[in-house]
Amino acid sequence: MRKLIMWNVVTLDGYFEGEKNWDLSFHGLVWGKELEELSLTQLKSADMLVFGATTYKGMADYWTNGEEGDEGEVAKFMNGIQKIACSSTLKTANWNNTILVKDAVAEIPKLKQQGNGDMFVFGSGNLSESLLKAGLFDEIRLCIAPVFLGNGRLLFHQGIPHQKLKLLEARSLSTGGTLLRYAPD
Repeated sequence: MRKLIMWNVVTLDGYFEGEKNWDLSFHGLVWGKELEELSLTQLKSADMLVFGATTYKGMADYWTNGEEGDEGEVAKFMNGIQKIACSSTLKTANWNNTILVKDAVAEIPKLKQQGNGDMFVFGSGNLSESLLKAGLFDEIRLCIAPVFLGNGRLLFHQGIPHQKLKLLEARSLSTGGTLLRYAPD
């Protein structure tokens, strides 16, 4: 059975994105060799990536049109892996190996039963909130960037049900960031 894992970089004050879509400038504060290695490790453990509509469109554009350069190995994984685009509004999903899912809360539990690798949700704030409310995440992985952004899009909103979590790992990065891994208790 697959594990559903959330992966996000957030600021110390809880923002995963600035005021505009794809305002991720704070990611540069924590990016380095350690996060690059973690990214590859996570992708190698995965057999499926799950995105909301906005993140799907942005990631598809970045990974299919971007320059591979230093990201060559990551780009190969991103373009080759099975992807799920969760959206009630998208009509098509043309990035390699993508399936379009209209109701993520209904479909994700079925998809978790169909494989053995990990399923990662990257970004996708609205989708992550829906999956959290439905209790579908097996693990939450966060990298805390050492900055107060002050405004933008919060990852966790009011309305997330009370849930006790168990710390699986806490690790400091040489960039000043902190990696945290939690599982439902």
